[in-house]
Amino acid sequence: MVDDGPLRTAVDSAWSVYPAWQLCILLVFALMAAPASAGEMTAETINSAQPSKKTLSNEKPTPAGVRLQVLLDRAHFSPGEIDGRFGENAKKALRAYAEARQLPSSDALTEDVWKALQVDDRPVTATYTIAGQDVAGPFLRKLPSKMEDMKDIPKLGFTSPREGLSEKFHMSEQLLVAFNPGHQFDRVGDTIVVVDAAGGGGGAVKADRVEIDKSRQTVKLFDKSNALIGFYPATVGSEEKPSPSGTLKVTEISRNPYYRYNPAYHFKGVHSRKPFTIKPGPNNPVGTVWINLSAEGYGIHGTPSPGKISKAESHGCVRLTNWDAERVAASVSKGTPVAFVAGPG
Repeated sequence: MVDDGPLRTAVDSAWSVYPAWQLCILLVFALMAAPASAGEMTAETINSAQPSKKTLSNEKPTPAGVRLQVLLDRAHFSPGEIDGRFGENAKKALRAYAEARQLPSSDALTEDVWKALQVDDRPVTATYTIAGQDVAGPFLRKLPSKMEDMKDIPKLGFTSPREGLSEKFHMSEQLLVAFNPGHQFDRVGDTIVVVDAAGGGGGAVKADRVEIDKSRQTVKLFDKSNALIGFYPATVGSEEKPSPSGTLKVTEISRNPYYRYNPAYHFKGVHSRKPFTIKPGPNNPVGTVWINLSAEGYGIHGTPSPGKISKAESHGCVRLTNWDAERVAASVSKGTPVAFVAGPG
């Protein structure tokens, strides 16, 4: 049991000195002036957070984890879905960023790497006013688990405004809710707090070549000088249908693609013996963009499940979050070489 004696004494003393109305005003100002807890998800705690072993966690979201992920994402070194956790995808991005800056690479955030990231000193949170298009729909009640059940749906849209807003700002739905407790995200004109993952300008980075590491589950972009200019965690192939080896080329880029299933693929869980087509939408099996490669049936594409990137198998292709797939699509063009390599497992 907590000893409330000292607290009760303080309150009784204050009550004897101040009239009730003055005491209420003093209490309100005291609460307003109280600093936020270091672990509380507020704009203040996130924008001032200093990542360290103590403030980063893979077990739970932290303000420091959010800030680190946003700064990596802005620099084109994607942690995948921004969820505030210092998980494997965030660590992959951190290692790649250090490599690109020719700094010692490790899972630990070094002073030199943090100093380089903080060159972008803009706040990592922002406010956003929900617009009509965010709530217009149509929304799916539930995304079917089987591909066959998707073929008659006119548009593979989001399941809720919350899902759409999360994807717009590269966030997990859980983090968006943590930023905005009590919000339903379905009213035009409501103001919410989001992360600002937009880069500092300059447009898309242009890649001279792409490297896909099948073991590390990563996609890297390199420019003409062989500098690493972009990094994205990925889901690459499966035992059922491994990704190819060697170097292919980009042959076509399709935005808002249809998905066409070929029964010859024999995908696990798909029992149709006839081909079928699934209409476009962010929850289409290949997401919002398809980058076709010069081997039949293979490509780089988005996904309806951004939280599963690097954590679930694909059907042989290279799966990214929708926003990362769109960034890669903006960086490559027809003829860009795409090398599949097998780094250490």
